[in-house]
Amino acid sequence: MTVITHIEDLRVLAERRVPRMFYDYADSGSWTESTYRANESDFQKIKLRQRVAVNMENRSTRTTMIGVETAMPVAIAPTGLAGMQHADGEILGARAAEKFGIPFTLSTMSICSIEDVAAHTKAPFWFQLYVMRDRAFIERLIERAKAAKCGALMLTLDLQILGQRHKDIKNGLSAPPKPTIANILNLMTKPRWCMGMLGTKRRQFGNIIGHVKGVENMNSLSAWTAGQFDPALNWHDVEWIKNRWGGKLILKGILDAEDARLAADTGADAIVVSNHGGRQLDGAPSSINVLPGIIDAVGSRTEVWMDGGIRSGQDVLKAVALGAKGTLIGRAFLYGLGAMGEEGVTKTLELIRNELDLTAAFCGCTDIRNVDRSILLPGTYPQ
Repeated sequence: MTVITHIEDLRVLAERRVPRMFYDYADSGSWTESTYRANESDFQKIKLRQRVAVNMENRSTRTTMIGVETAMPVAIAPTGLAGMQHADGEILGARAAEKFGIPFTLSTMSICSIEDVAAHTKAPFWFQLYVMRDRAFIERLIERAKAAKCGALMLTLDLQILGQRHKDIKNGLSAPPKPTIANILNLMTKPRWCMGMLGTKRRQFGNIIGHVKGVENMNSLSAWTAGQFDPALNWHDVEWIKNRWGGKLILKGILDAEDARLAADTGADAIVVSNHGGRQLDGAPSSINVLPGIIDAVGSRTEVWMDGGIRSGQDVLKAVALGAKGTLIGRAFLYGLGAMGEEGVTKTLELIRNELDLTAAFCGCTDIRNVDRSILLPGTYPQ
């Protein structure tokens, strides 16, 4: 039996259990993957100040994100194809997040639909929206999210066009996998995954199949999606979506101070500093490196969160110390899901909270809400 002590253990287990095309989809970036790697490595450059003889009793990692009480300043990021990492993946992830006490965000490109997740959870989850050319479809998606009582809409701004991810092209990524010889041989080595998929009917994009006229299977879906991401997306569209939604709005994909000011001007409840996990513009800076500048640019006009490269509670602590009011985890969530299903997601969250709690204590802080740059070693963190 594998003893799980950190997120890397879950990654290794997921790589062993998840079909190659879906593991590679989760664990890769665009082009040379330099930004993908920098998201993680830039965290390691930031050093912590250890303090001693400080009362470490009565510690708390609890906080709020856009008014939502959370067990720690972490939410599960929207991740496409989570239901291909493990059967019914989005449902399992949402259930684990609800039990743990953190928000879960469902992707537009999920396998389980909005309605599927709503039927299997009680706590309001968040819904992530991609802007498509088909505005009637977008209107219906927003109405479906309202009907499911989603607590917030997370609008992704950095995928007007799709970054090239070499592994997805080489693997012939599709959901479900095409019955090629290479895929069949790979699936033969993943019996747990195959048994799970045989036990569910959720194997295609649940938010799209059957909800768009003429899109009833993978062939028609591929033709539809190829031309649907809207390269003309602009701030007027953001305003239109905000008015159409009428609830809490989160804008994800901000990497520039000027864009951050424009995002704050929309009245968004939060913005997420993110480079899409290094999956869009390779060569863009890491999220943690630009976080302080973006916080300086918007001040207190909106909450600033960050996404990208978080693999531990120490990473969460460093982001909070630099001013983030919350963080999102994508790959760490998928590693847990692919490795062990719902139990693996819970394990991911337990590992992160434990590391966050202990590290904050070693730095002389017992309440996450009081963490600031004083716990970081001067000269090691971005200004």
